[in-house]
Amino acid sequence: MNGQAALDGAFRGGAVAGVAAGRGLATVARWSWIAIKFCWRMARRTVRLLIGSGEGLGLTSGRLRLAAIAFGLIYLAIVARLVQYAVAPNLDTVERVAQAVAAVSRPDIVDRNGMVLATDVKVSSLYAEPKNIIDVDEAVDLLAQALPDLNQKDLRAKLSTKKGFVWLKREISPREQVAVFRLGIPGVAFVQENKRVYPNGAEVAHVLGFADVDNKGIAGIEKYFDTSGLTAAAAAAAGQGGRMAPIHMALDIRVQHAVRDELMAGMKKFKAIAASAAIADVETGEIVSLVSLPDYDPNNPTDALKPEAINRVNVGVFEMGSTMKAMTIAMALDSGKVSLQSRFDARGNLRYGRFTIHDFHPTRRILSVPEVFIHSSNIGTARIALTMGVDAHKAFLKKMGQLDRLQTELPESARPIVPYKWGELNTITISFGHGVAIAPIQSVMGVSALVNGGWLIKPTFLQRSLEEARASGTKVLKESTSTQMRYLMRLNAEKGSAKKADIPGYRVGGKTGTAEKVIGGRYSKTKNLTAFTAVFPMDKPRYMLLVVLDEPKSLPETHGFATSGWNVVPVGGKMVERVAPLLGVAPDYDAPPANALLGGIPTGAVQE
Repeated sequence: MNGQAALDGAFRGGAVAGVAAGRGLATVARWSWIAIKFCWRMARRTVRLLIGSGEGLGLTSGRLRLAAIAFGLIYLAIVARLVQYAVAPNLDTVERVAQAVAAVSRPDIVDRNGMVLATDVKVSSLYAEPKNIIDVDEAVDLLAQALPDLNQKDLRAKLSTKKGFVWLKREISPREQVAVFRLGIPGVAFVQENKRVYPNGAEVAHVLGFADVDNKGIAGIEKYFDTSGLTAAAAAAAGQGGRMAPIHMALDIRVQHAVRDELMAGMKKFKAIAASAAIADVETGEIVSLVSLPDYDPNNPTDALKPEAINRVNVGVFEMGSTMKAMTIAMALDSGKVSLQSRFDARGNLRYGRFTIHDFHPTRRILSVPEVFIHSSNIGTARIALTMGVDAHKAFLKKMGQLDRLQTELPESARPIVPYKWGELNTITISFGHGVAIAPIQSVMGVSALVNGGWLIKPTFLQRSLEEARASGTKVLKESTSTQMRYLMRLNAEKGSAKKADIPGYRVGGKTGTAEKVIGGRYSKTKNLTAFTAVFPMDKPRYMLLVVLDEPKSLPETHGFATSGWNVVPVGGKMVERVAPLLGVAPDYDAPPANALLGGIPTGAVQE
């Protein structure tokens, strides 16, 4: 009974709910129909209002009003789109360009005293979004008027693509930017990017190298920054809104200017086809100055592609002439087989098979080791090398870094030219600087080791402490050998071929060299390469100077000679006179003579 009652109640509740739902749907339908009828009436009234009713002129005027409204809406849409192109270009494109700009931010480069050598400046570049260009022909005509140096054919080709981004002109001037801005061409805009600037122009060109239009290092220390990660670190700092600390070079721009000035004067005076010079700290291996002429302006590096504009200190390979005699004599002294008192026969020419070795200024007598050095005797030097033997000679030059490619921070370097088969004749000629061609920077490293106590230290263009230099250096000579070499080099400035570089007060020492150039596979009798390796102050060596003149000519004042003592030595002397005060070398006019440098080591008799 109770179940039947529950069932009846459920049916009654369902019936009530169904009736209520039906009434709700009817109400919604009724109001929907009322709304539709209202909208239809309003639409009809709007049409009648716009185009009128009836026929004839009233209908025509209404249709014209409708057409005007339609065209007005279309033009409004076009104007809105143009405004969007002009003031809100493709955000993805702008963001991508901005990221690319940040990725090529480079660190500032300063010299050892903090003077700026290279820095980034902001410049505007012009780009386009071809897919947003409305009228290509009009855009080309307008841009060609504002920027007449643009190639219209190339410009049209760029703007006719469907790309989202193309460069139109990099690094435009402010005047050009204003002219283009006033055109108001949709899809054409500007972006700021970094441009590398070198305030000192050509003065440090061969060390710094240069960066291209994308601010990527192409040569010199700029390329080293890219390969070593320093540019990436600078870009990361720029991306975080900061700036990387400047990179300090070992260069001194004051010294660089003086060296380049004197080198240019010497090159002009002696009508040389090229010239180069370098100054190194013999204790740390830091390159304080490097000049190679002809050079170029890294702000406009098109001249860098010319063959004669190479870095002759790092890339050129030359037979260094008699400057190599210092190596030969150091080898013999360090071995203990030869002393300063040893004597060698230079009374006549040295014959080896069909070859004859002679001296440029023959003494025709037996010479002590100091006399061999100051008279630059080929015969005496060759006999010293033969005393040591071929294997010992080759091993010593290799130990001194003269037979292998020397790589520094600069990516440009050259491999020495060494004989494939090295016999006694090779040892004879190489002992006085013929038969092996090396990069001058190798000579800088080797001669520095001769005078700094015997430490072979790889040259660097970045600042380095004495402790860091010694940690990376190699002891290659005895201290006593270095002492004797300092004596010989100072003696050569007092009595030998380096007398024209003996600047009072600065205790200069050095070795000269004149090498006949190889032309067409044969040694030329008229074209020479002259070199001078100088060290100062000789009582406590600190700086080493190398100067090279390529094909200097004789002058009336040189009495027809074009050898090193008459041209490159006085050029080197003028450099020392100018740069020594800049480097903090105080003059000492009461300095002791060369003999005092030996500290009690016996010396051989010396005759001028």
